[in-house]
Amino acid sequence: MTTDTYAQFKDAVNMTAAELDRWLRTDESKDVGQKTDSGGGESVGHDSGRRIVKLLHTKKSDLTDADEAHMRKVVGYVHRHLAQRPSGDVRDTKWRYSLMNWGHDPLKH
Repeated sequence: MTTDTYAQFKDAVNMTAAELDRWLRTDESKDVGQKTDSGGGESVGHDSGRRIVKLLHTKKSDLTDADEAHMRKVVGYVHRHLAQRPSGDVRDTKWRYSLMNWGHDPLKH
């Protein structure tokens, strides 16, 4: 686990495990994002959010190479999505909800 990846992940994911877990149970969370090919109807971001909750509960020393790869994926997604911020109030937008599935609430400071 590189310190750089870990720091970038912690910076990109600004929701706590409890906040993210609570968010992932909402209808808004389940209604956004590209659906996976598995046929379960879950979006890629929602699935990622469940994995992020687990990562946030995992000690840094116990993270695997696969965990680190997913952390890099999360950082990339959050940075790309933030660059596409729509104008106006984003509070009730699919843009914000999608980011929140990946552990980042753009309204949180």
